[in-house]
Amino acid sequence: MTIRVLLVDDQPLLRTGFRLILASEDDLEVVGEAADGEVAFAQAQALSPDVVLMDIRMPRLDGVEATRRIVAARGGDGPPRVLVLTTYDLDEYVVEALRAGASGFLLKDTPAERLVDAVRVVAGGEAVVAPAVTRRLLDRFARLLPASHPDAGGNAAAETLTDREHEVLLLVARGMSNAEIAAALVVSETTVKTHVSNVLTKLGLRDRVQAVVFAYEAGLVTPG
Repeated sequence: MTIRVLLVDDQPLLRTGFRLILASEDDLEVVGEAADGEVAFAQAQALSPDVVLMDIRMPRLDGVEATRRIVAARGGDGPPRVLVLTTYDLDEYVVEALRAGASGFLLKDTPAERLVDAVRVVAGGEAVVAPAVTRRLLDRFARLLPASHPDAGGNAAAETLTDREHEVLLLVARGMSNAEIAAALVVSETTVKTHVSNVLTKLGLRDRVQAVVFAYEAGLVTPG
């Protein structure tokens, strides 16, 4: 199956570079480009890409709002997966993009093979941001998150989890991998994967990135 990709960046040279990298792969196809968020949203609606590589800082409409609109406009098989592109690994806008529904982020100097792998992973329904990196971002920009005012709706949703699922959610939010969680709980990785899947399903979340954001916004964990 060919993975359809939309490139969004206000720098033409970067878009050209990304296009050349992706076009060299048999299973990837760049179906469109956009230089700002408004065009990106229109292109996402018209072209139905599987993955959107989304720049953050752009004119007219930034990548955060474009991500929010693209993810909210669910239709057909659902919205495309959004990968945020940023120059800095601690860009405060990345946090907002994750909250808006992005599935992770990539640095713009990401090696070509990593970019290709990330597109494939995201197209397959997984997140590309290591939980520990997501946690570092959230900790760094805790002021953007209402951790001091827990989300009542989030807490109500969390009450649908079993004690073990709640425990797994907290460990995911603290940046632990499945292997680390399995070791901490003395269970198999397969069991951990099942618990994580159940957590995502019950909370209506798409991936681990969203689970981390949920845990912070619901006040289940606090930064630092």
